[in-house]
Amino acid sequence: MKNIVPMNRVFLDTSVIFAAVLSPNGGARTILRLGEAGYLQFLIGPSVLKECETVIRRKVPQTLPELALLLNIAGIQVTSAAGEEAMKFAGKWIEYPADRLIMAEAIESRPDWFVTHDHKHFLNLPDGLFTFRIGTPGDFLQWLRSDFLSRRY
Repeated sequence: MKNIVPMNRVFLDTSVIFAAVLSPNGGARTILRLGEAGYLQFLIGPSVLKECETVIRRKVPQTLPELALLLNIAGIQVTSAAGEEAMKFAGKWIEYPADRLIMAEAIESRPDWFVTHDHKHFLNLPDGLFTFRIGTPGDFLQWLRSDFLSRRY
């Protein structure tokens, strides 16, 4: 059967994965369910994976098995490390080193969307700066719904 929804490549920030682990009914978990159903391709960088594990171990260590399960069933792919050019470009816009690295990994992975809850370092960036859109899980779900409804099948 032909998939009528085009596959979107979505880079997830640590904040979204953490929210998905903590809230089974929130927008972040809804997005992961769409990946589980095969409608989205999820990408995370090596630094996001490491940061997820560190944050979960520190704040809610009992949810480590749930983190592993969610990453697996949503089909999340870990991308390669960011290259020098992506690091340089991200550095023009993001001062905080950990988030600069995450953005560079996103740039390197060439997603359609970068989904995050981080207003301070990512959501305040100017539109059109990158080849992908940046938004919250709610922004992404709203766009996905309107994109789907606007298509003629």
